[in-house]
Amino acid sequence: MGKFTVIPQNAFEGLQLDAGVLLTSFNPANPVAPPDSTIICATTGGINVVCKPTFSDLGEDVDNVPLNMMEMKHLDSWECTMSTTSLGTSPALIKMALGCADIDGSDTSKIVPRADLLQTDFSDIWWVGDRADGGMVAVQLKNALATEGFSLQTTKSGKGQTAITITGHVSINDQKTVPMVFYSSGPDAGSISLSATEITVTEGETATLSAMVSPAATAVTWTSLDGDNATVSANGASPYLSATVSGVDAGTATIRATITVSSATYNADCLVHVVEGT
Repeated sequence: MGKFTVIPQNAFEGLQLDAGVLLTSFNPANPVAPPDSTIICATTGGINVVCKPTFSDLGEDVDNVPLNMMEMKHLDSWECTMSTTSLGTSPALIKMALGCADIDGSDTSKIVPRADLLQTDFSDIWWVGDRADGGMVAVQLKNALATEGFSLQTTKSGKGQTAITITGHVSINDQKTVPMVFYSSGPDAGSISLSATEITVTEGETATLSAMVSPAATAVTWTSLDGDNATVSANGASPYLSATVSGVDAGTATIRATITVSSATYNADCLVHVVEGT
């Protein structure tokens, strides 16, 4: 082997593995395993993320100016898309694939395409994948809208597949911001997520929250940020991976679970709606 037939020793640490997942929300500052409620769909064939610039050459038709002179290069736009094949046919997924559509208020199994586009049809979409070193790669597609419509391909003895293409859009209120952002980081020292990010509890009644932590067996501290509406108490012995939330008075409260790893603090919150008893 020659002296230049080498690769960096850390070449495989940042290698992206497997298909990753599409999410409705994600916090790259606290990259924990996503709850089912944020996963958009099961996919097949992987997920294609594209962030492609379009350039023009302002000197192309100017005499005596060489082509592709860097001082005459102009960035026109960015095309930012995510595309995949989904295995789901839930009402929410069909609505998203259509782009402009509504789920019927009285019959939630009915999805109706709409003849007009609303600003509420746009939303941020995330793709998140694993790195070989235990870290993550994430892409945020801003102001995303499905732009290729709904297409369901069925087979005689197989599973139906829905092709989805989601496009990011620039906002008139922020015209300089490209609608795609990238994150790549190594493994975190610690992480925490909860079994639910939002729950409802009746006054005088209780509910249970569970925490998933990394490293395993890290002790959890439970706190209510609004003790007048709801209280929380840890269950069992350390590491206190579950807690009981008690509804006190109608209103809202935030229950916070906290861990400390290598002097760094990690939090996970659950919004509690306390409703009046009957």
